Amino acid sequence: MTVAIFVSSVQKELAEERRALKEFIEGDALLRRFFTVFLFEDLPAADARADAVYLNQVDRAEIYVGIFGLQYGFEDAHGLSPTEREFDRATQHGKRRLIFVKGTDDRTRHPKMQALVRKAGEQLIRRRFGSVPELTAAVYASLVEHLERTGRLRT
Repeated sequence: MTVAIFVSSVQKELAEERRALKEFIEGDALLRRFFTVFLFEDLPAADARADAVYLNQVDRAEIYVGIFGLQYGFEDAHGLSPTEREFDRATQHGKRRLIFVKGTDDRTRHPKMQALVRKAGEQLIRRRFGSVPELTAAVYASLVEHLERTGRLRT
């Protein structure tokens, strides 16, 4: 049985990173044996509320991968973006959370994204990356560690 990974980020800003991460995991001889990746943009049009769909997918996933960039994204009536709602849902449901922050200059981030990066940093270890190869290498290391920790991969 494969482990579902939910990839969360501002879709438009990080489209390249999202797609590259899914292709990397599905193309890697080891990772594809253990993981499937959910990207919201892969869903067809449907008669369903987007927020209900993405939160349901967080619930179904074992691992939440957050890719945090400069933009905060669309804000709902409560002033929260889908990315923050997804992070909060993963936290509430005790999901394994892996956070990757693009870039090193936090001053250029949207103030609410700065706050989300801080919130995540208060709860877990996050990693920074500057390029797609850096992101995929960091995710690879985290996923292999997860496989070892859960006993799915034995040396």
